[in-house]
Amino acid sequence: MGEEKKGFFGRLKEGLTKTRNNIVKGIDAVFSGFSSIDEDFYEELEEILIMGDIGVSASTQIIERLKKQVKEQHIKEPAACKEFLIESIKEQMQVGEAEYAFEQEQSVVLVIGVNGVGKTTTVGKLAGKLKAQNRKVLLAAADTFRAAAGEQLTEWANRAGVDMIGGAEGADPASVIFDAVTAAKARNVDVLLCDTAGRLHNKKNLMEELKKINRIIDREFPGVHRENLIVLDGTTGQNALSQARQFGEVTDLTGIILTKMDGTAKGGIAVAIQSELKVPVKYIGVGEKIEDLQKFDPEEFVNALFDTGEEEE
Repeated sequence: MGEEKKGFFGRLKEGLTKTRNNIVKGIDAVFSGFSSIDEDFYEELEEILIMGDIGVSASTQIIERLKKQVKEQHIKEPAACKEFLIESIKEQMQVGEAEYAFEQEQSVVLVIGVNGVGKTTTVGKLAGKLKAQNRKVLLAAADTFRAAAGEQLTEWANRAGVDMIGGAEGADPASVIFDAVTAAKARNVDVLLCDTAGRLHNKKNLMEELKKINRIIDREFPGVHRENLIVLDGTTGQNALSQARQFGEVTDLTGIILTKMDGTAKGGIAVAIQSELKVPVKYIGVGEKIEDLQKFDPEEFVNALFDTGEEEE
């Protein structure tokens, strides 16, 4: 495990303290409070998971899987099935290797999400990460609605040492994307990263805009690998889920980036989102710096949450 990764694990563990108090303490109380494994035991556990923002469907699946393992392994003591519970939560969140194909292929990545979730910052951090992997990155500032978005992205572009297209306030987002796609092809860019507008309250406009953007990419850059990553603020819990659902109606979501996972009590949402939406969490953020955004690793996340002290090597 590299230094950067180690530091991230430590910050993740620290960042999940409130969530841990919210979920793990309750779970431990059930394990010590019950002398036998019965329906009540499972019900109590499930309730704690649901209350901890893990969501109804994920919690049910986790408990079902736990019941099966307890039966198979003939476990009688509640304390003995804690390991199985942890494993069951990990299984609920697996992200396939194929989920990061855009890092190898020539791709266009749209980053979407409502304003205020750290979308522009996330685009900047992703640019820095990809650049560090020796990928040729181009940024498109297509969030032309929010005055500061362009300036903010320019700052990140300079910091990451990548080029940027657009950024003029009030410009037509679709034309920014058109210019960016043209430039990406001409310069043989590996990844075109697009910051898009995030207004959900005016959904009809947003829908039209995203449709238009999609049409342009389809037409001008056929066959390019596509990603639509939605940025969600971990502190908003169930609200993040409904945002993702709404954007999912507008565009085909391929992955989730969960930000602000430091200091929230609602960290369980990372488990819920994947189960409810069938869209994988691909990145997770715990702070301001580029290295505070890392690929989501369910093993590591659950170890950090349960503070099992095991780091993945």
